[in-house]
Amino acid sequence: MRFTVVAVGKLKERFWTEACGEYLKRLQPYAKTSIVEVPDVDPAKAGGDAAAVEREGAAICKAIPDRSHVVLLAIDGKERSSESLSKRIDNLGLSGKSDLVFVIGGSCGTSQEVHARADETLSFGPITLPHNLARVVLLEQLYRACKISRGEPYHK
Repeated sequence: MRFTVVAVGKLKERFWTEACGEYLKRLQPYAKTSIVEVPDVDPAKAGGDAAAVEREGAAICKAIPDRSHVVLLAIDGKERSSESLSKRIDNLGLSGKSDLVFVIGGSCGTSQEVHARADETLSFGPITLPHNLARVVLLEQLYRACKISRGEPYHK
């Protein structure tokens, strides 16, 4: 299994990079996991929110490897429990989809191009999370899903 997280923007604060680094380290025995950061676009310099979203969307789509199964994180996406996420990842792997890409869009949202490229959407609920925190939560949930899949203690 290979996980790629495509995220708009860089982690700037040390505590975010350390938290992500810890979960990346924990994930390595279970799945090759990488982060691809695409530049965030300042709407004021891009000509507005819509233009920023389009430019970020083009960069996101370019960063997605061919033949990947793409999961877009979206507030209106499908909500899953940790156990359900684990089962979904297992089922994707069993169906031959072992290269999963999780997309975290920018602060203004994601373009129609990104939505069209996504094979499914995932939501962490109706709350709004800062991008940095969403990345940490995603990595933690991927780690938890791997532990659940193997029947290892952690998920309770």
